[in-house]
Amino acid sequence: MMKLSRYVLYDILRSKIIIAYTLFLFIVSFSMFQMEEDSSKALLSLMNIILIALPLVSLVFTTIHYYNSYEFIELMLSQPLSRKKIILSEYAGVSLSLLSAFLIGVGIPVLFYAANETGIALLFTGAALTLIFTSIAFFASVWARDKARGIGFALLLWFYFTLIYDGLVLLILFSFSDYPLEKFTLFISALNPVDLGRIFIMLKMDVSALMGYTGALYKDFFGSGTGLLFTTGIMTLWIVIPLWLAVKKFKKKDL
Repeated sequence: MMKLSRYVLYDILRSKIIIAYTLFLFIVSFSMFQMEEDSSKALLSLMNIILIALPLVSLVFTTIHYYNSYEFIELMLSQPLSRKKIILSEYAGVSLSLLSAFLIGVGIPVLFYAANETGIALLFTGAALTLIFTSIAFFASVWARDKARGIGFALLLWFYFTLIYDGLVLLILFSFSDYPLEKFTLFISALNPVDLGRIFIMLKMDVSALMGYTGALYKDFFGSGTGLLFTTGIMTLWIVIPLWLAVKKFKKKDL
């Protein structure tokens, strides 16, 4: 399995797309810190870019890679290798390449300019979102046989998690504004890893005072050890469940 993962990783790096992605993240991150004297403002700007760009790149790149590797996957299936090992090796190679690009492109500037609690929270969230949306992309790719449909499904998921979900939450909160929804918002934040990551980072920036009573509740919860375990646990579930569903479908899929 490790040998196959290394081959997938080498094949991805040879395409130079990951190298370009790394340089893009590095230039953007470095530019943010150069333009802003306050590292907190730079981290806030960088957070907004990461929460949009990382899920999109992870979804689209992984989906395209899967369909382009279809012949290679069929070749591996003719070898004495289980389907589970093949799909997990593909996931390991893709996720490691995207994760390395993020940690180099964003991690180095952040550790150089803002090696504080907020910076570490940003790196943790970015790494988690990379693994999560790579897992979701494999789920979408395995379930959709057609390449165009798979990419379209991936883009639809990106729209939902980054744009549509926030609109639905605002609609619910506005419609039921007369009821105490503070604890309910803690629950619905777990249904979207992007939203959960945004809350986790912003509370490390100590801006909860601007969010009123809800912000104080978030601060008390996410600022504690229980909140950290909750965030880590939910992020882990978002990685494991789509990947498990992808493996389950791939084992029964007629290629």
